[in-house]
Amino acid sequence: MQDNMTMDYDERYFHGKPQNSFHLAVNIPDIVVFPRNTEEVSKIVASCNKHKVPIVPYGGATSIEGHTLSPSGGVCIDMTQMKQVISLNVKDMDVVVEPGIGWMELNEYLEPYGLFFPLDPGPGATIGGMCATRCSGSLAVRYGTMRENVINLKAVLANGEVVKTGSRARKSAAGYDLTRLMIGSEGTLGVITEVTLRLQKIPKCSVVAMCNFPTIKDAADVAIATMLSGIQVSRVELLDEVQVRAINFANGKNLPEVPTLMFEFIGTEAYSREQTLIVQKIASEHNGSDFVFTEEPEAKKELWKIRKEALWACFAMAPNFEAMTTDVCVPLSRLAEIISRSKQELDASTLLCTVIAHAGDGNFHTIILFDPKDDEQRKEAERLNHFMVHLALDMDGTCTGEHGVGTGKMKYLEKELGIENLKTMKKIKAALDPNDIMNPGKLIPPHVCL
Repeated sequence: MQDNMTMDYDERYFHGKPQNSFHLAVNIPDIVVFPRNTEEVSKIVASCNKHKVPIVPYGGATSIEGHTLSPSGGVCIDMTQMKQVISLNVKDMDVVVEPGIGWMELNEYLEPYGLFFPLDPGPGATIGGMCATRCSGSLAVRYGTMRENVINLKAVLANGEVVKTGSRARKSAAGYDLTRLMIGSEGTLGVITEVTLRLQKIPKCSVVAMCNFPTIKDAADVAIATMLSGIQVSRVELLDEVQVRAINFANGKNLPEVPTLMFEFIGTEAYSREQTLIVQKIASEHNGSDFVFTEEPEAKKELWKIRKEALWACFAMAPNFEAMTTDVCVPLSRLAEIISRSKQELDASTLLCTVIAHAGDGNFHTIILFDPKDDEQRKEAERLNHFMVHLALDMDGTCTGEHGVGTGKMKYLEKELGIENLKTMKKIKAALDPNDIMNPGKLIPPHVCL
């Protein structure tokens, strides 16, 4: 292992400071290790457990709630050397991969076989981290989250033991669902070293449509009405006028700077077009205008590229600023209300704020840009974040639809889940990790005692 570790300060600093997060690092890891297989991970973890040394698993570092911070120093386990496709089972439509492979690289590998993995979070995310944070993305409205798309996984527990959580069968009623326990555990219960994923056929045809609206409530109402119509859309994305302005600025585009919905319809050619026309009618009943759609592959790719790079478009407008990204999710019927009320608060703020929603899921993000050197701006960003989270919780929603808890959302969990829930989580954590070495200080609030 000697050639697979480093104590270089710059490397430790890089791994200790989150790349896309507004959370401040109070410490950095003492050492960074780069295991190449499950056996090496097992040896590292067992040694750390013996000496009670904290460990922090590390993947694509795209998470934004402080998941990879090392508040207690210790060992950062960088999983990016483990990025092989172990086996592809085309007839079973599943694939077994190591955790360090990115979802984008995986889909490049799968494309010649006519298959794809349908989760699409931020560019650069790796499969292991996507499992750990139970992420999703714009396609979740049709294909579900990571929870629905992982068949089984292999993980190294705190004592170094390796557990495989299930078979490759598509469904099973055999025992506790340890797969789902590990998904969303954010490295606090084990280090994921292998994942079996459910795959989908690349659709024969897809149509991408865009439509403009006078208000953000109109746009949200159309998203809700589309879902209630029973149409199986694969994406429904909402952008407010500020986000469209940022996209225009960053990409030299000339899109109308008004609230905008983006849809994707998939299936056969006839079915995709039929869905498009039904949604066009729904949009026209809610003040929609400039409804345009395309089936041309390059045009579709360009439209989704623009959406995927929304955060970077915001940074182009404010190059030296940081972004606080909210991630609330509410029952679908409350989406228009929460976005409208949040938008009033955001527009009244002195900060530059944009709204992006996975509107078919009731999940929306606000990118709040602030100067990291200005304490008042940081406090205002936190106030806005706090306002939206409590609004969501009051609507029976969640403080995090897809980004996870990390250190950033712990303070909201008691209100959302209740102390009994948190105590149960703590009991599971204590049983599997009695020395509290697995990503300590994350997910479970520190005040929760058994």
